[in-house]
Amino acid sequence: MSTTPTPKPVSVLFVCLGNICRSTMAEGVFQSLTRPTTGSPHPLISRIDSCGTGAYHVGSPPNSQTMSVLKDNGITSYRHKARVFSTRDFDDFQYILAMDEDNLDDLMHLRKMEVRKRKGDDGMGKVMLFGEFGGKGKSGKGEIVDDPYYGGREGFEAAYEQTMRFSKAFVEKLEKGELS
Repeated sequence: MSTTPTPKPVSVLFVCLGNICRSTMAEGVFQSLTRPTTGSPHPLISRIDSCGTGAYHVGSPPNSQTMSVLKDNGITSYRHKARVFSTRDFDDFQYILAMDEDNLDDLMHLRKMEVRKRKGDDGMGKVMLFGEFGGKGKSGKGEIVDDPYYGGREGFEAAYEQTMRFSKAFVEKLEKGELS
């Protein structure tokens, strides 16, 4: 008789370049799904955060268009100050989810160097492309979330749609015991 493993709570980190557009959008969406303002928090999510691979906006709030799109979709309690990725994040988060392939490559490189330094990867989080969850990528790796920073509102709305879809797919896989 086969048994599905009992899912265990996980911590999730969303990563983009500057931590004011895509990763904050993903964090806000994921929080709204798993830590609703009314009701109980999701029992399988222990911690949620976001950061950037670059230190361009450290200490800044999310982009105003990110916040506007979140608000227009009923997410009004989200707060964050941008921070840069740290190697301690490999210990603090089981899932480190990159928004695009450039950030994924940067994270994989940092992880590889950290594994070499530690002489193993015991307890280190998994680095993945967020779009592997419910994405429709052309490369087979998963869908990327394009950076809306230099564009108009439609880019932020597209990022919202993607992060909602990916978040729901991640939670579904977690609930089925396919992740933890």
